[in-house]
Amino acid sequence: MVMFPRPGRRRALTAATAALALLGLVLWLVQPVGSAAPRGRVTLATGVPTGVYARYGELLQGDVARELPGVDLRLQRSEGSIDNLRQLVSGRAAFTIATADAVADYQARRETGADRLRACARLYDDYMQLVVPRGSAVRSARDLRGLRVGVGADGSGVQLITRRLMTAAGLDFDSDITPVRVGIDRMPSMLEHDELDAFFWSGGLPTLAVQRLAQRFPVRLVQLGDLIPALHRQGEPTRYYRAAVMPADAYPRVQNGQAVKTIAVANLLVTTDREDAALTFGITRTVINSRDAIGHVVHAAQNVDLRTAVFTDPLALHAGARKYYVSIKE
Repeated sequence: MVMFPRPGRRRALTAATAALALLGLVLWLVQPVGSAAPRGRVTLATGVPTGVYARYGELLQGDVARELPGVDLRLQRSEGSIDNLRQLVSGRAAFTIATADAVADYQARRETGADRLRACARLYDDYMQLVVPRGSAVRSARDLRGLRVGVGADGSGVQLITRRLMTAAGLDFDSDITPVRVGIDRMPSMLEHDELDAFFWSGGLPTLAVQRLAQRFPVRLVQLGDLIPALHRQGEPTRYYRAAVMPADAYPRVQNGQAVKTIAVANLLVTTDREDAALTFGITRTVINSRDAIGHVVHAAQNVDLRTAVFTDPLALHAGARKYYVSIKE
């Protein structure tokens, strides 16, 4: 005779089966993709030594060592966002940081590997900073005509934005100014020693190189807010720039309690579609988890937020990063 479980027992078995299935789903979601924890040497392309990218990378390196003990994260310097993307697609780096406008420009020019770029997270915003000696007559980028201007190294996101700002100011980048193509590792010293009249920098707040310069040489930040309408009239490439205000305490020695109007652009943590999903899951998780610790040193990192991290336009999320965000919503 076939024995059927009593109704109460049947309901209990059904509930237990459902619970086990749900538990299995949750475990699948919260575990990194793949059967083994990520291991091996991984390279992160950052930036010049005195920039925010480099400092952020140094701090993230320590957090990765704790959260992903099998991963040996190595840092590699670069000239900035465009250079970072080229290192990424060439295989010299597995992850990098780049501004959203630089990524869009890279895609628009159909550079090698542009279709393989994927995002892990939106990080923090870069603020465009125009630095001049305190006694300078420059009050707007329009006043730079005929001056020696640090514009960022070739391959940097700084130079990309500077070119667009010069157009917005009605100036020709190559003929109306003397463009000095060096990075933040050299521009402060050159301004201090009268080898530059001004320099542009795009970075998180505060940038250590600008802080240090202000401690030994009187400088001033020039507002860029008057260029925003003309900048946005340049069309699609400029949609990644937003009006922003550098708070009065970004550089206390410089701003004398005054906020400065400027433009900002988002930074993205970028990889390629060929990167291991388990590793990408782990790196993304570490970036989110390390926000507070890194933010104590790199104040811009305090803006890394789960509510905005997934907004990585113009890039789609990497599958491993997407799985991480799904896991924490369950």
